[in-house]
Amino acid sequence: MLCSGTKISAWVEKTIPMRAIWTGAIGFGLVNIPVKLYSAAQRSELDFDMLDKKDHSHIHYKRVNEKTGREVTWNNIVKGYKHGSRYIIVDDKDFKKASPKKSTTIDISDFVMEDEIESVYFESPYYLAPEKSGVKAYGLLREALKKSGKAGIGSFVLRNKEHLCVLKPVGNLIVLNTLRYGEEIRDPKELDVPKIAKPKPAELKMAMTLIDQLTTSFKPDKFKDTYSAALLKTIKAKAKTKGKQPKEEEYPDMKVTHRKAEDLIAQLKASLKKAS
Repeated sequence: MLCSGTKISAWVEKTIPMRAIWTGAIGFGLVNIPVKLYSAAQRSELDFDMLDKKDHSHIHYKRVNEKTGREVTWNNIVKGYKHGSRYIIVDDKDFKKASPKKSTTIDISDFVMEDEIESVYFESPYYLAPEKSGVKAYGLLREALKKSGKAGIGSFVLRNKEHLCVLKPVGNLIVLNTLRYGEEIRDPKELDVPKIAKPKPAELKMAMTLIDQLTTSFKPDKFKDTYSAALLKTIKAKAKTKGKQPKEEEYPDMKVTHRKAEDLIAQLKASLKKAS
């Protein structure tokens, strides 16, 4: 059992089977741990097809040669990098030649406290599962990370791109999260943010009380993609009416309201009453 967050909502109709998308090893000092990488996430939104409005025929996208206008098959498509006025063709051998080691190894270069990494840097989660020959070393690294409360920082190449990553223990596995590089994070100073006034002591005290009342442990299963579930319900209702729009439910108008600062105390009091 990994964690409750690995369960998928019952309404999700399509699931992606677990297949290894990368095979290599974790480089931990001089220890080499053979592993396989699996995607830890799948999208929960509904899958829509693009159709012609007239007869509901599928819309297909073709790979077309800009000069001849003819369709090009996948086996005739190559990758090119524009160098000056011409393209240099790059194949799989060239990508591996750039860094053979990084193509097959997750190199751990540093260890940091888990809470040091700000959420803005996190990108995509993956499960790392050990090969049979690496079970013992894998277990050693997992337990060492648990006991130290630290996470490993490293890098590896996936789909011809080098990724910065963090390794941390979750349940009985090691989870790898790809990270954004510092240069990829935009400077918040670019935002035109209005001056934020310091709250009054009474307001802050009530806000802290509200936070305390709503504080609990994080349970991922508590949170559902309610929009997609409601959308699927609408689609099924429309299917029963043979494509006609079903009767709409009555909902109050939802608007963003801009209240005066003086209303904060009243809002906080109402919030506290509701929370209790």
